[in-house]
Amino acid sequence: MYRSHNCGELRLDHVNTQVTLAGWVQRVRNKGGLIWVDLRDRYGLTQLIFEEGSTAKELLDKAGSLGREFVIQAKGTVIERTSKNDKIPTGSIEVKVAELEVLNPAKLPPFLIEDETDGGDDLRMKYRYLDLRRNVVRQKLQLRHRMMQETRKYMDAAQFIEVETPVLIKSTPEGARDFVVPSRVNPGEFYALPQSPQTFKQLLMVSGFDRYFQIVKCFRDEDLRADRQPEFTQIDCEMSFVTQEDVLSMFEGLTRHLFKEVKGVELEEVGRMTFADAMRFYGNDKPDLRFDMRFVELNDLAKGKGFGIFDQAELVVGICAKGAAEYTRKQLDALTEWVKRPQIGAKGMVYVKYNTDGSLKSTVDKFYGQEDLTAWADAFGAEPGDLMLILSGDTKVVRKQLSELRLKMGEDLGLRDRTVFKPLWVVDFPLLEWDEETERYHAMHHPFTSPKQEDIPLLDSNPGEVRANAYDLVINGVEIGGGSIRIHDRATQQLMFKHLGFSDEEAQKQFGFLMEAFEYGAPPHGGIAFGFDRLCAIFGGSDSIRDYIAFPKNNSGRDVMIDSPSTIADEQLQELSIQLALKK
Repeated sequence: MYRSHNCGELRLDHVNTQVTLAGWVQRVRNKGGLIWVDLRDRYGLTQLIFEEGSTAKELLDKAGSLGREFVIQAKGTVIERTSKNDKIPTGSIEVKVAELEVLNPAKLPPFLIEDETDGGDDLRMKYRYLDLRRNVVRQKLQLRHRMMQETRKYMDAAQFIEVETPVLIKSTPEGARDFVVPSRVNPGEFYALPQSPQTFKQLLMVSGFDRYFQIVKCFRDEDLRADRQPEFTQIDCEMSFVTQEDVLSMFEGLTRHLFKEVKGVELEEVGRMTFADAMRFYGNDKPDLRFDMRFVELNDLAKGKGFGIFDQAELVVGICAKGAAEYTRKQLDALTEWVKRPQIGAKGMVYVKYNTDGSLKSTVDKFYGQEDLTAWADAFGAEPGDLMLILSGDTKVVRKQLSELRLKMGEDLGLRDRTVFKPLWVVDFPLLEWDEETERYHAMHHPFTSPKQEDIPLLDSNPGEVRANAYDLVINGVEIGGGSIRIHDRATQQLMFKHLGFSDEEAQKQFGFLMEAFEYGAPPHGGIAFGFDRLCAIFGGSDSIRDYIAFPKNNSGRDVMIDSPSTIADEQLQELSIQLALKK
């Protein structure tokens, strides 16, 4: 055996025990006649001691030659430490070494393998196998493991069956770009990697598997950011003979289970909000409810007073930042410049300070008297000491701009506490959204989402007003999961394809197999998919999902550790009947 114990388990109870440890050298402290070596493995850290007089000179010299990240085996006796370290579980003991073997020497790592490292993102990505040795990174993957196990435990107890679905599937035109895989035995034809197992889980419902789930890899060829990777993981779920309420109840239960078992947090009641209200009060469909600062519309109070910017705007809307009236002119000017950045796009910002003496001071005093501003303050529910921030413009655009400003103010005022969790179901999404570029409607979720029965007549007269049986789970402003009740009959599915601009031939070519399956007795069904990487990041208190993925890609979709993607040999291209014509 290379080890009798791991580096995290020895305690005072083990004093005088003969042990064998193996692991990596974290650091060496050489005081001449006294050498301490911190030995690390996945489980923790144990201090080894080599002391002149009681340790053979050859062994002392060998210990002095050790370097960081050497892989070693040490045999010796557990003794009580004279100077204890209460910061680590093994801090009351050390091992007096009698035998030492270097199993593998190591080059000096390109960065410190410590919680606080000197390695930048790019360097750590290149040497990810070294980065994974760091406690802070390993703990994130241990969190991911725990969440996987607890998910399976909950789903199994609720009688769900875990079923694997294919990875090589058919390319479909909706959603993000597919990653495609050429077929050698079918020249000129391609598989696609699944963006989700959507059609397969619906087919499993047709097959009579009334409760399916899968922790599954999905692939999307889209622009990357902190919460996106080209390959990601979903908790994918589907149920038969259910209403929307059944699905929300089941997966609210899963969310509560994970918070309780993994974080020890009893989650509060999960609220409900319609998509329309989310946009009206927060400017986006995933509102962060850890703080209030709801939008207040001022059209009736602000228009018709001669201030052209407001008079010409489709919407005048603002937020009230509690206790922020002490913002200086310099801070407010910086905030105005912030909303004018291209990423936000506002032309300017109006502010009103509700001073502690009860007076109101604004940037538009020329057009609005104290009586007008008091009416604004009443609409905001503002009190002395508060700051009102107001934007104006086209409704959709200005809501998005104010949403960004609201989030910034929440961050600046310390209101986005990572230890607080505010879950929310957003419901009643639009079924369709208009795309200016293609000049046609697209499915807001996907083409298999069921419209609300009472809204089906609107498909012909006013498609944009049709609501879907769709829902998203949002936690702290992050969309954690989304799903819907599905269409389960051929006629409605054909109608949906028609309104998405598919010809009968295109619909048959892409999804004929699914519509045919519906003719063999498809049950009513619905489901949800959780973004598992995002869920892990929320639990770990991070903005980025990267550290919760063992070997992630960078923002260019590249794995710099193995240098992928890469070119392939001409012989492989010929086998696949592919000729490259790269754009210059």
